[in-house]
Amino acid sequence: MKKIRVGLIFGGKSGEHEVSLVSARSIFNALDKGKYDVKLIGIDKEGVFRLGKPQDFWLNPENTKKIALNKQKSEEIIFSGNFIKSAKNGKNITNIDVAFPITHGTFGEDGCLQGFLELLNIAYVGSGVLGSSVGMDKDVMKRLFRDAGILTARFYAPKKFEIYPHTNKDNFSSPVNKKNIGVGVNKKYLDKIIKDLKFPIFVKPANLGSSVGISKAHNKKELEMAIVDAFGYDTKIILEEYIKGREIECSVLGNDNPIVSKPGEIKLQSEFYSYDAKYINDSDAIGVPVANLPRDVIRKIRETAIKVFETLECSGMGRVDFFLTKNGKLYANEINTLPGFTSISMYPKMWEQSGIPYSKLLDKLIQLALEKKKEKNKLKRNFKL
Repeated sequence: MKKIRVGLIFGGKSGEHEVSLVSARSIFNALDKGKYDVKLIGIDKEGVFRLGKPQDFWLNPENTKKIALNKQKSEEIIFSGNFIKSAKNGKNITNIDVAFPITHGTFGEDGCLQGFLELLNIAYVGSGVLGSSVGMDKDVMKRLFRDAGILTARFYAPKKFEIYPHTNKDNFSSPVNKKNIGVGVNKKYLDKIIKDLKFPIFVKPANLGSSVGISKAHNKKELEMAIVDAFGYDTKIILEEYIKGREIECSVLGNDNPIVSKPGEIKLQSEFYSYDAKYINDSDAIGVPVANLPRDVIRKIRETAIKVFETLECSGMGRVDFFLTKNGKLYANEINTLPGFTSISMYPKMWEQSGIPYSKLLDKLIQLALEKKKEKNKLKRNFKL
């Protein structure tokens, strides 16, 4: 049987570059090499596409903090449809049947890469341009939740000029410069938000994941520091009320008729589910792939996860995150359209507990991508008078 050529795409110009490399390595190791001919396509931090070999493409592969692409042991490439060409001489190197992007964050999970793959007419794993885009923008996502009747935390989504109306935007960058704290702040606007949301308040870049740039502010000084930090990652941020409750997650899989896993739970040892807790210091958070919940609550979580997935026009896969309060209220927090696939990531773990092991899950995702492309190929692209 002819092997399916899979282009595993990872890295990118995101704050989640290293996480993407870890996810990609896990996926590569789990893909059945008897079924797939896997091409490793890394995007470096400058946005250059590179083709590498598994034995030397990852530098420091066992260190989440130091893992990197090996530029010296890879070749710069360009795409022409599904053909991969050398950037040096333009000669064909190989081609792929389907792309598997695992590019977490901006420029990879937000519809940018998906649009590029659409232009190239390549089948790809995961949501399309629209689902990826609205799944990344927490402001637009939460507005769609509200319109669909999905309970979510109250929030504000200010742009830089609303918080700092008279301040040069170049004064504010990440990491936090303490000299900037409180300078030029629209105090009336900020006081209104504080009065409405009450402390503690979560501050997040609107378009980023893996808890990068996220802070939990307990007072006004911390809030102002968190705002400066978040604006270092995005031009729009989220100020969100704190919901005290259990952190519940659910994995979704499918296109037109998605299925949903048993819910899992994140039990925190730290104040919130930070980047370190997710990927580096796993003692800060314990991922429980099957949460201990009553049947009616499980049903509600699974039904809401499907509603989130369909409301945002997602396809392929998604991990939906919730807060469950003591009085039984279920708040949808967000969806991750390209969730983590590291050894401790909850998306594959929840599916394992729901009867789909890691390698079979990858098979299903690739099949869903090919089915989606086959369906699109039936559409008319020309119109003649």
